[in-house]
Amino acid sequence: MIALKVYRALPKSYRLKFIQLLPPQRQLWLVRRLTRMAPRRSRVPVGQLRRVKDHGTWVRAVVAAEASPAALWRRNLDLVTQALNSAGIDNFYVRHLDNLRSSVAVPLSRKAEVLRVLTQAARGQGVVLRHVNKAGDPIKPKRAKIVQLFHAVTDPGGGTVYGRQFACEVEFWRAVPAQESTPVPQIIAPRNNQIAPSLPAAGQTEAVPAADLNHFVPYRDVTYRTRSEYAPVGYEQVTFPIDLVYTWVDGNDSDWQQRKNQALRDNGEAEINIIAANMSRYISRDELRYSLRSVHAYAPWVRQVYLVTDDQVPPWLNTEHPMVRVVRHREIFADTGKLPTFNSHAIESRLHRIPGLSEHFIYVNDDMFFGRPLQPDTFFHANGVSKFFPSPAQLDVGPATIHDAPVTAAGKNNRRHIQEHFGRTITQKMRHVPYPLRKSVLEEIERNLPAEVAGTATHQFRHPEDLSIPSSLQHYWSYFSGRAVPGPIEYTYADLAHPSTPVKLALLLANRHSDVFCLNDTESSDVLLTEQHAMLTDFLTAYFPFPAPCELPAGTEAERAGMTSTARAEAFLPPAPAIPAPRGAEVSTDAPAGQPERVG
Repeated sequence: MIALKVYRALPKSYRLKFIQLLPPQRQLWLVRRLTRMAPRRSRVPVGQLRRVKDHGTWVRAVVAAEASPAALWRRNLDLVTQALNSAGIDNFYVRHLDNLRSSVAVPLSRKAEVLRVLTQAARGQGVVLRHVNKAGDPIKPKRAKIVQLFHAVTDPGGGTVYGRQFACEVEFWRAVPAQESTPVPQIIAPRNNQIAPSLPAAGQTEAVPAADLNHFVPYRDVTYRTRSEYAPVGYEQVTFPIDLVYTWVDGNDSDWQQRKNQALRDNGEAEINIIAANMSRYISRDELRYSLRSVHAYAPWVRQVYLVTDDQVPPWLNTEHPMVRVVRHREIFADTGKLPTFNSHAIESRLHRIPGLSEHFIYVNDDMFFGRPLQPDTFFHANGVSKFFPSPAQLDVGPATIHDAPVTAAGKNNRRHIQEHFGRTITQKMRHVPYPLRKSVLEEIERNLPAEVAGTATHQFRHPEDLSIPSSLQHYWSYFSGRAVPGPIEYTYADLAHPSTPVKLALLLANRHSDVFCLNDTESSDVLLTEQHAMLTDFLTAYFPFPAPCELPAGTEAERAGMTSTARAEAFLPPAPAIPAPRGAEVSTDAPAGQPERVG
């Protein structure tokens, strides 16, 4: 306790200097104990209420075993519309400026009746009713022309709260008679929205799927009544499907370790870059489980998740759930490259060959996480143009050499090809964040650089002649061919071995201020690995407490935990189909107009 008080009393600029007085293997250990990762709360049983803070306001939230922002958005909107419809009160959906919330218009003349109905609806457990102004701040009921209604939900530990951020807001629209400037009667909203704050009083309504009304939610099985003026899809709304691709390896799998050790012997360990073969690159700390939870919570619009593995399956993954499809390496390598492979560059060079993959997709490593609710336009423009996220870090000058780190060598090779094909040079690296990609661009790169792409696929370990295609080359190729533009993203990167990381993670948990974040490790000792695992467990279980639908029940997971990842793949995956390599170019039926032909 005395050490903790001394540590917190130090200016921030001196804290790290204080920690560095310890041996390196003890620095992370000490900071983790001095940092309060999350409030130490008692756990409350599911179904009961607990008092928690929702964006600075105390509410009584229902403790839930499962929850997601999209589900709460729908639940809140259904609560309001069903209550109003049952009372015979005319209402229609309004496109809110904030897509995390829904909005419903009702006549101002029926305000008293509407408030009685909403008050009755708010008597449900964990339901909150608030009178707010245009900015969403509480005001006195008599002055309020907007009412929020929402379910407040939390996890048993009370660390994650879904509440007013996903509220349904009821707007009281006033009627205005015809005037000289407006020859037809109008109804006027109390605030702006995505389409228009005023409408003709008489107009048609339509039933529109939720996914067409809102950029965030995926639901097409439910419709809501809205005015015809609000029914068309806006120019800024992404309507094409977006898939998500993970590459994953379980380095703890004994079968996989045997394959890797044999490949090392076959390749000659002395000739392989020590970084490329370091075990920290392959260790699974269950990050994938929590990364998928982040997708379910904060990117529910993803159509399909593909998990690319070397015949491996996590013990907790329900391989029959439609959310995730496991893709074996041999499905995408076919008669190209060399398997087994332990080279991420080689695996990434084959991603565009995933059967059924959409033209637009996002490539994600299992150490990347979505940190808060995001919309598709974070990664793609509505016209199909993708975004990329340059890093301030600069790429070293000069050609690739055997002495370069593998990622540096690949970046230099990328630069050479961009210079040759577009007459421009690469100076910046890319941020280690989810990568928006176009399948047609990857296929175009393979057509233009067949020997280099095939060579990358052949290297079983990272090699000085590799290309880093999805993480760098594709973005610059797309940019110089008019199919990508730089974009902004709020991003946090944490090196798991660094002693300041527990403090960084504690702030991230408290503020949840990043769109995405990465928890990365390139080389750590066994002592640090133990501390990192404990730190990650504390952080990830607090940040993502609600399971994804693709997770197995705890009992089934325990039964499979004793099997190797490879044995689980053989037992619970269908046999990998024999996918022949493309023999020639043909026009893709789903290629956007004006885009180049794509390989098979």
